[in-house]
Order: sequence, then C-alpha cells, then structure tokens
Amino acid sequence: MNVAVCTDVGSTYTKVAVVDLDGGGLVSAAAVPTTVGSDVLRGLDAAVGAATVGFGSGEVPWLVCSSAGGGLRLAVVGYEPLVTAQAGRRVGLSAGADVVHVAAGRLGRAEVTALRAARPDVVLLVGGTDGGDAETLTHNATRLARARWRVPVVLAGNVDVRDDLHGLLAGAGVPVTVADNVLPRIGVLAPSSARSAIRQVFLRHVIGGKGLSRGGRFARLVRAATPDAVLSGVEVLADVAGGDLVVVDVGGATTDVYSVLTPDERASGPGREVAGELWRARTVEGDLGVRWSAPGVLRAAVEERLVAAGAVDGLAAEAAVRAADPGFLPADAAGRAVDARIAALAATVALRRHARGVGTGERAGRDLRDVRLLVGSGGVLRHAPDNDAAGVLDAVLTDHAGGWALPRAARPVVDTDYVLAAAGLLAEEHPVAARALLRPLLG
Repeated sequence: MNVAVCTDVGSTYTKVAVVDLDGGGLVSAAAVPTTVGSDVLRGLDAAVGAATVGFGSGEVPWLVCSSAGGGLRLAVVGYEPLVTAQAGRRVGLSAGADVVHVAAGRLGRAEVTALRAARPDVVLLVGGTDGGDAETLTHNATRLARARWRVPVVLAGNVDVRDDLHGLLAGAGVPVTVADNVLPRIGVLAPSSARSAIRQVFLRHVIGGKGLSRGGRFARLVRAATPDAVLSGVEVLADVAGGDLVVVDVGGATTDVYSVLTPDERASGPGREVAGELWRARTVEGDLGVRWSAPGVLRAAVEERLVAAGAVDGLAAEAAVRAADPGFLPADAAGRAVDARIAALAATVALRRHARGVGTGERAGRDLRDVRLLVGSGGVLRHAPDNDAAGVLDAVLTDHAGGWALPRAARPVVDTDYVLAAAGLLAEEHPVAARALLRPLLG
C-alpha cells in the first residue's frame, strides 16, 4: 500500500492517521497519551506502532505536527495598533501561533521589559507599508539589537529598509529571518511569506528548544505547528466544499476557531479594513478549554450571560477537578454530560468572539451568515456519544443572544477521525490524498 503516517503530537494525546496516498482515504488510526514527562518519541513511536499493526512503518513517510510543550508563542511589534500591529497579529494567528503580546509604536525600556516578560518563542517585527514610514520599524529593530535580543525575529515590514535592518539585527547576534511585508499597501494583507517564515523559525529554533526529546530526531520529523497544519486542512476542506465554513476545535487548554469566507466586494469597497482582510482566519481563546481552562469557561459564560452567576456552582467543582487533572476521563454518563456542557459553553463563547472580531481587531467582525458547514473537533467531541456531540454544535447554531448573525443554513458535523491536521500535513505534497481524506466530512 502507498501510505503516509500523519501524526499530531499534542500536549495530552498523540494522534496518528495512516492515509492512502492514492486517494483511498483513511486506512487506520490510533491515539496514545503524549509522553511529555519523559520523551515525546516514546508516545509517538507507540502510536505509530499501534496504527500500523499488520503492515509496519518501515519505509512509510512520517508527517508530523506538534503542539506539545505549549505550541508556538508569538509576539508582534508594529507601527500603529490599528494597522500594521493588527495586521501582524492576524498573520500570526493564521500561522498557527498563540499571539501572547502585541506592541505598537516605538519600543522603550518598559516596552522591551514587557516583551521579555511575555516569553515569546518568536517575534514578528512589522511596520510601515512599502515606501511608507520607516522610522518606527528602524527604531524598534535598533532597540532590539541594542537590547541583546536572542529570541528569533521574523522581519516583515517596509521593504525599503528591510535589507539594512536585517544586517543590523544579524550583526548584533539576533537570529533574524526576512519575509515580505505583511501590509505592503493600506488595506492589502499579505500573510503567506511571513507565515512561511514563522513556520521555518518554529521548526529550526522552537521545537528543538522545548526539551521534548533527546537528540534531534523529533525536531527533524516535525513539519509544522499543529494549528498551522489544521488551518491548512481547513483551507483544503473549504476548497472541496466550495463554500463558507467554520471549524470549532475544543481542546483541553484552548478553543480555536477557524473560518473560511468567500471574498466579496467588501475586500475593496469603502468599508474595507485598513489592516487588510483575512478571508481564511483563526482565533485562539486561551481561557476556554475542557481541562486546564475549564474554570475560565465558566467565568466567560457568566460574563456572556449564557448562565447566571448563581447557576455555575455545581459545574465549578467539576471544572476544578478537570483543571487539576488534564488527563481526567469521566467514568459515567453524568461525567460525560458535564464535559459536553463545558464544551458547549466553550464553543459558544469562542464563536461569539470570533464572529465579533474579538482578538482580531476587525471592526465588523466576521460575517458567518453564509457558512454552510460547521465542523466540531477536539477529543471531547470525538469521544462523546452522538447526542452529546450534536448538542455542543446545536448550542452554537441556536445562540440568538450573542450579538452576531448566525449561519442561515449550516450543517453540523464532527471530525470523529481527526483528519483535519492530517489533511493539512498532506496538502502541499499530496493534494489528492488530502482532498479524499476530507470528503467524508461533506457526507
């Protein structure tokens, strides 16, 4: 069989999908706990072994993505908060990063201290359109050089000074990678070059530096951060579906939302965004999750008036148990029902924020009315009884009090085989296999 082994090494579980590269779809799958406490290769090898029983994995290619050890932490330093800094934030989210800090304007001592305190893995340094302002970008690059900055920097600002600033930073010992300007013109967002550069920096500097494995084998295997791979898979799914769609990935620590919209006249009309529009976008809600972040779900649900403050007392104790033990598995139907309730609240709050533009800076949010497919992902949905999983997505599609326009005709499905990340890993080199893998989601 002509197959590939696609693996997502998550913070909790390592998931493997064996895929027929000739377009036959999913061959087999397996999942085992991620061995973060010792060496992630132990769990990875065990998961691959379980998924390839009967035919082995000798010469089979391995395609691996990872969010173990916390994934990719990105800081954005830009010129003006509503333009280049916001454009950089959107690019960072589209690259599968958790954007932990955004700074705008000239960096001073306090701003550099705050940047260090955020503990980014990568800094995206942007500023000025091509041919526009160069002073702020030059100042910030100079400031980082003088601060003996050692965290990798992706330089993606005004092309007129890019080469000079690359030389300045490299000469000061800053690990720097050059990319095209993320905002070459007002209203034009160009994420692909910076997204690729961030991916390469993640592979070159971040994976090996997290202490997840001894030796260099794991770093050589990993091709992308998991959210980056999932976004690529979502893009393939949108192309196959031929319409707008949304994916809600409810995890233990975060709930990620991906949306793909069809560009229309708003892209160039009078209401366009000065920081540019990303028609394929992702937001990360770091306070929403069914394990580590379960208490945050309840706080957010109260703030959003999804539940009354006095009505969460019973759930609060259950949420605390889950936060204290990320590997917690409910032992009965009552425990699974609590998981589903927390997941429904997390998904609803995350969709509200995504649609309103919270975390993206989009003035009008994201118009999801024409979404035709709502995909639920995450272990809590994959392993839930059908009624519980359907209830989580129904909660999103019946959220009439959220201040956003609901999809008018969306069909809910669950990625039960966890194929989105695998499709993203396959997308570039094996597009036929990636599309075949995703077609079952379309029914």
